[in-house]
Amino acid sequence: MTTFSKIATRGKLTLGLVFPLEAYNGPIAKMENQEQLAKRAEELGFKALWFRDVPFNDPNFGDAGQLFDPWIYMTHIMNHTSEIALGSASIILPLRHPVHTAKSIQSLQILSNERLVLGVASGDRPIEYPAFNQQLEQKSELFRDSFFYVKALQGDFPNYTSKFYGNTNGAIDLVPKYHQKTPMLVTGHSGQSLDWIAEHSDGWLYYPRDFNTLHIIMQQWREALSKTKKDWKPFMQSLYVDVTTDAKAKPTPIHLGFKSGTEYLNAHLKLLESNGVNHVILNLKYGSRSAEEMIEEIGEKVIPSFS
Repeated sequence: MTTFSKIATRGKLTLGLVFPLEAYNGPIAKMENQEQLAKRAEELGFKALWFRDVPFNDPNFGDAGQLFDPWIYMTHIMNHTSEIALGSASIILPLRHPVHTAKSIQSLQILSNERLVLGVASGDRPIEYPAFNQQLEQKSELFRDSFFYVKALQGDFPNYTSKFYGNTNGAIDLVPKYHQKTPMLVTGHSGQSLDWIAEHSDGWLYYPRDFNTLHIIMQQWREALSKTKKDWKPFMQSLYVDVTTDAKAKPTPIHLGFKSGTEYLNAHLKLLESNGVNHVILNLKYGSRSAEEMIEEIGEKVIPSFS
């Protein structure tokens, strides 16, 4: 079984965590005890650890993510775990050269024993584009160009011409060589139509929505897959949670999620599963308890329902 199939199976839901594994105020996390928490998450049965790509701290955005370069931090956490998937959520394709991105993909897949799942995006902080000398109004085209260049570079002696990033002529080859396909999930729309995502991605990574909206989104996703003659591709989403000590506590809203006890969290995730969601990336930023306590609680009282 591949790492991808362990976290994405039709009709089933699995759980992951996004770094920082921490409840914190403001944009900057402390990033303490992350290695130990990652190891414990793996022991408890979480299927993936996710790493965001946030080049700059934008004070107007309010969240700088896990601070470190995602490739370096994935490698660091790789060395403290053994089997859990390492997911990017998400690499900002237009702001990284495709050759460096492809080289990082190949390297990490080999060094991690094929644990990488690649979420890709066009970025959600417009203020970053000038720092990379890229045009924000071109981000949709930049994303597509980089997406296809990265895919081409994973083949042998690629012959590919990119409008924005350069070209290869079939006389050079990118090494090290990883000969399996690395799953690439498009995050949000990244400036693309849903039909394009259904045809070219290996799955769709989306955001938390109410169940009425989710039902509509899933119907649109299935229709887009049908147009491209694809039977199924996974649908994944993020979710902010604050898990209380009272298992029976009813939900109250927080940003992009809710605060509740484990009974409601279980029920909510079961509804997501029944709607076709295959993987949920839990974010603990707004927790009223420590991440360590919440990870233990979820691992003991929620994970067994989705084994």
